[in-house]
Amino acid sequence: MKIAVFSGFYSPGNLNIIRELHEYLTQKGHEVLLIKNLENALPKALTSFDFFEPKPYLDDSFDFLISIGGDGNLLDSVTIIGESTVPVLGINTGRLGFLTSIAKELYRQGLDSLLEGQYTKIKRSVLSVMTTPPNSKIQKLNFALNEVCVTRKNKLSLLQIEAKINQEKLTTYWGDGLIISTPTGSTGYSLSVGGPIVSPDNSCWVLNPIAPHNISVRPLIVPDSNHIEIIVTGRGKNHLLSLDSRTISLEYGNQILVKKSEFPIHTIQLEGDSFFKTLRKKLYWGVDTRNRD
Repeated sequence: MKIAVFSGFYSPGNLNIIRELHEYLTQKGHEVLLIKNLENALPKALTSFDFFEPKPYLDDSFDFLISIGGDGNLLDSVTIIGESTVPVLGINTGRLGFLTSIAKELYRQGLDSLLEGQYTKIKRSVLSVMTTPPNSKIQKLNFALNEVCVTRKNKLSLLQIEAKINQEKLTTYWGDGLIISTPTGSTGYSLSVGGPIVSPDNSCWVLNPIAPHNISVRPLIVPDSNHIEIIVTGRGKNHLLSLDSRTISLEYGNQILVKKSEFPIHTIQLEGDSFFKTLRKKLYWGVDTRNRD
């Protein structure tokens, strides 16, 4: 197999796992290439490494991409997977690790399951963003796996966020911002501001206002076939637009169109894991002293 390894974190622990993983997989006869940005972080004297550069995305000759880090690292890896069909497996060296399902202490067992075909691919929908006028900072990476959100840049005043769905007026939100979340992102930022949890096999978006200054708005779930248009105004000149962890400053009055991307992202779920098992384990879903399991 041909396997790509991605990490944006250069801690000694991460680099040690990358070296061990590289040695483990190459001894089993697999071709392993590391993301180019790791070239100067790893000591070349210990092991001979091969590297890859996405142009602009990973090509389909790879069988898997392995993300080593936390959930944020896996979200960053999506920017190099892009339109390719390469599935990603996360090894968690961060904190929560909701998307990165393999604990760092058990990564060899996880790799064995992967290589033996003991997994399923989870198809995850992706948000696509366009602005009018076009913004060069997001044109090349105009997609998000977790969420797209607009938030305040000026911390002293509210935003007015005019929202339309399929060109029909929805409402104008007054508050700190608005999150448009995928099912994958429903357990992230959206959850922290009171949004619903949505399993990844659903075809929908969640519109979730951040600290709304009225009590008549609540999180809204709509089909992912809908096109969502938002225009933000307020005091000052700019607000923030975020696509997962990538944030830009945008002038008030820009039209922001959010819709379903033409491509999905595939993640690896090893046998024995499930979305609901992860909820119970990572988020302590339904923890009750009366429950024995």
